[in-house]
Amino acid sequence: MNGHDTVAGDGGHDVARARELLLEERRSIDNIDAALVHLLAERFSHTQRVGMLKAEHGLPPADPSREREQVARLRGLADQAGLDPTFAEAFMRFIVTEVIRHHERIRDEGPAES
Repeated sequence: MNGHDTVAGDGGHDVARARELLLEERRSIDNIDAALVHLLAERFSHTQRVGMLKAEHGLPPADPSREREQVARLRGLADQAGLDPTFAEAFMRFIVTEVIRHHERIRDEGPAES
């Protein structure tokens, strides 16, 4: 024992139960993280196609109007879901920045031939 496992009375049982609950929560978090990665991969698959269309038709990599709409929509969804809208906006802006970088690369390299 490391000294943290023993507590007067029934504390040892409480610590063991807390550890079980912690493992359960971490398993759930790991599953959610895996789902997020898969969802982001799917999202980027679609944004890559958008980038190809933009490059093929000479459209700019960024669409500030669309970005503003998306941020407002996500802030509202976050608020409804009990998630900090400022965090949701920062997360979306991070993703959009990466998408624009991809679109610029596609534009600069030229769209791939089908």
